[in-house]
Amino acid sequence: MSAVTLKEGSRPPWVGLAAAVWVEFAGGNSYTFPLFTPSLKSILGFNQQQITILGVANDFGDMGILPGIACNKFPPWAVLSIGAFSCFLGYGVLWLAVSQTVLNLPYWLLWIALLIGSNSSAWFGTAVLVTNMRNFPLSRGTVAGILKGYVGLSAAIYTEIYSMVLNNSDSDLLLFLTLGLPVICFIMMYFIRPCTPASGEDSSQHVHFFFTQGASILLGIYLVTTTVITHAYSIRKTIAYTFIGIMILFMMAPLAIPIKMTLFPSSQKKLTGPVDSSDMLAPNDGEIPQTEPLLVKSTSESPLNSFREGEDVSEVDMLLAVGQGAIKQKKRPRRGDDFNFRQALVKADFWLLWMVYFLGVGSGITVLNNLAQIGYAQGEGDTTMLLSIFAFCNFIGRLGGGAVSEYTIRWKTIPRTIWMSITQLIMVIVFLLYASALSGTLYVATVLFGICYGLQVAVMIPTASELFGLKHFGLIYNFIQASNPIGALLFSGLLAGYVYDTEAKKQGVSTCVGPSCFRLTFLVLAGVCALGSLLSLILTIRIRPVYQMLYSGGSFRLPQRTGN
Repeated sequence: MSAVTLKEGSRPPWVGLAAAVWVEFAGGNSYTFPLFTPSLKSILGFNQQQITILGVANDFGDMGILPGIACNKFPPWAVLSIGAFSCFLGYGVLWLAVSQTVLNLPYWLLWIALLIGSNSSAWFGTAVLVTNMRNFPLSRGTVAGILKGYVGLSAAIYTEIYSMVLNNSDSDLLLFLTLGLPVICFIMMYFIRPCTPASGEDSSQHVHFFFTQGASILLGIYLVTTTVITHAYSIRKTIAYTFIGIMILFMMAPLAIPIKMTLFPSSQKKLTGPVDSSDMLAPNDGEIPQTEPLLVKSTSESPLNSFREGEDVSEVDMLLAVGQGAIKQKKRPRRGDDFNFRQALVKADFWLLWMVYFLGVGSGITVLNNLAQIGYAQGEGDTTMLLSIFAFCNFIGRLGGGAVSEYTIRWKTIPRTIWMSITQLIMVIVFLLYASALSGTLYVATVLFGICYGLQVAVMIPTASELFGLKHFGLIYNFIQASNPIGALLFSGLLAGYVYDTEAKKQGVSTCVGPSCFRLTFLVLAGVCALGSLLSLILTIRIRPVYQMLYSGGSFRLPQRTGN
């Protein structure tokens, strides 16, 4: 088989990953809802029930069905542009209302505006996640963990900007969301594009991933430390701006990788295979985007004949060949092949994964949405530290979930979903700790909860891509993630809200105090997670043969499928 080399000037995938980190920071805008809700009450005169209904709009804004469809129809810059416009439009209307630039805006309009504004996070996240998963097809768990980990950190980043730079001004925060986030998106979208997939053969790749993970951990520790300092002491403005400046330097750390690769380039390696990478990255069925190819195609041999003759090919060559059509799939794909959305919907594995994620993350979002009230009910007067601990542990779970699950599949060929079984079992214990309200268990339970919640998010993403392929990954992943707001509506809005209000009425107060405020909710959620753990174990057993096929030998490989 003739060799092909990277075309001079082709963009390495690390540039897109570094830019994606900043887009993921912007994609955490839905976490800012608790920061500006006081103004919705004081300035606009909304009651708690109206605020709760607005919270539903904020949760449902995370649904990414439309972005999932769009990412296979349009290039990443177009998907990001839609997200930037949604951010500008949605939060812009809210800013007009809170700043009283426009008076008497109807409640329904603000509800729709918040839905549109928070939905921008789905457009941001889908564009960068799908693009980078395709750019790093052999390191899906690690990439998903890094990107989702940075989203988890964005909550703490927004909090520091809000308190240190914007002086706790809700209208200024909304103005920052309206103008600042679209600007960040428009700057970074140029760098987020499909490119030659990383082969995994470069020994420095593991070092680069390790550096990115280490930088994110240092950023998380720094955010927690500065949050504690600013709440414990009154600091000067110059110190506050210094804190923000150091934070920005930590946020820019992933850019060091492409800079280093530019200043100290390594010798380019030859890739074997006659396939054009742009074909593999073509998002449409049967359509090839009008972009300049990154690889020079050889016409002297037939790719399909080469594969049939049993020649040695790299994993990346296999990926490129599948995308081009040199290796054609059967009409009915098997697990590990590229499924379209309809084909995935009729698979039991798909609905098992959906249910496991729904039961685990859907129950977890209940605690997240009510964490402040849980703290108050158990006698914690200041819940700021409680929220900060959760944010950091959620980040650790997301980052660690991708890395740990990557290790278990490469060296033990154990499906990632085994970690969903383990974490949901731990969450059963966590919910029982919350229900008991024993002295000293609140923070322990919150630490465990944050790690388990984040880990499930990081594990679901690469699992969906490995079972159903990357071609329609955006839509499939976002459909599974839609279980999150559904869980929020059922477990948080209906169950927890009803139990809390009932106990408050018994006490004759508006703010419930004591373990009984959430005890029944926690017991139900413990049962829910026990069921989720069982279903996850069943899924793990079912898909074990798939992982033995994909990761036999310690590295990712596509099944060699021939025929029509």
